[in-house]
Amino acid sequence: MILRPRKYKELEKALGHRFKDQQLIEVALTHASMRGGKTERADNERLEFIGDRVLGLVIAQVLIERFPSANEGELARRFNRLVRGEACARVARALGIGSHLILSESEAGSGGRAKGTILADAMEAILGAVFLDGGFEAARAVVRNLWTSQYDDQHSTSAGPDAKSALQEWAQGNGLALPEYVEVSRKGPDHAPRFTSEVRISGCAPARGEGSSKRAAEQAAARTLLEREGVAGAEVHE
Repeated sequence: MILRPRKYKELEKALGHRFKDQQLIEVALTHASMRGGKTERADNERLEFIGDRVLGLVIAQVLIERFPSANEGELARRFNRLVRGEACARVARALGIGSHLILSESEAGSGGRAKGTILADAMEAILGAVFLDGGFEAARAVVRNLWTSQYDDQHSTSAGPDAKSALQEWAQGNGLALPEYVEVSRKGPDHAPRFTSEVRISGCAPARGEGSSKRAAEQAAARTLLEREGVAGAEVHE
């Protein structure tokens, strides 16, 4: 019997999971830009859908264990920081996932291997692949191992709310409608875009913010409105 070399051996070692079905990890690394054309192949969006849910459940369990006296609001803020795209992208970069991504030539040529959104989506897809390959216990072990540094990151463990969460709490506390975010513009090349977003709350003048991602621009807009209204203590991160 001839055994084929394991194409993703080093990545599997970093993950702490050896795939029984090698096709799963390959699909997890395949970006949607590979759709169409002569090289059409399955992409990672369905695995990303599963992985997002797996990550959320594991992180919720970890937070309940680590912060037994935290209330729901504090748990929610910590949770959001650990499962959002920025956190997933940081883990992906630490694993070197960018070099393994399967991208179209145009996407690769525009800096796709370094894009935070692509890395974050691939990371979630890999978690989904681990879940399908080895079950929940295997996926939980991978998340607990890879997210350890995120638990101790000052942005992840800070009890203070991010700007969007703080603005929502302020609006609710003042009997106002929930904030709505609108993308005003996107400028720059694909590998280095700049977004402008506007936050609107009925009864308040709108506020704008800029950032390197849509999420960062929304955070900046929320921060601007909070500062204008004299509400302090909210964080904003690019």
